[in-house]
Amino acid sequence: MGFRLQAILRASVTARQAASKSVEVKKGYVAVYVGEKQKRFVVPVSYLNQPSFQDLLSQAEEEFGYDHPTGGLTIPCTEDVFDHVTSCLKGL
Repeated sequence: MGFRLQAILRASVTARQAASKSVEVKKGYVAVYVGEKQKRFVVPVSYLNQPSFQDLLSQAEEEFGYDHPTGGLTIPCTEDVFDHVTSCLKGL
């Protein structure tokens, strides 16, 4: 893939720690922001290895790089698309 997963995670963790209004995320999960209103979702880190989720991460890299101004890992898709992808991954 064209993205570096560790760089994405490192940027997300650093931004989350720096954000004053961040909410703690349980170990084994990562927070992402999705959609026009930047809705926050918390997903298992196991999703990050799935091809459908990696496609979303590649889109995020293409659009934002690793340093997004809002400080979090932002996925550039609609909430409906994100819900569909994650609902397919829940049974894995």
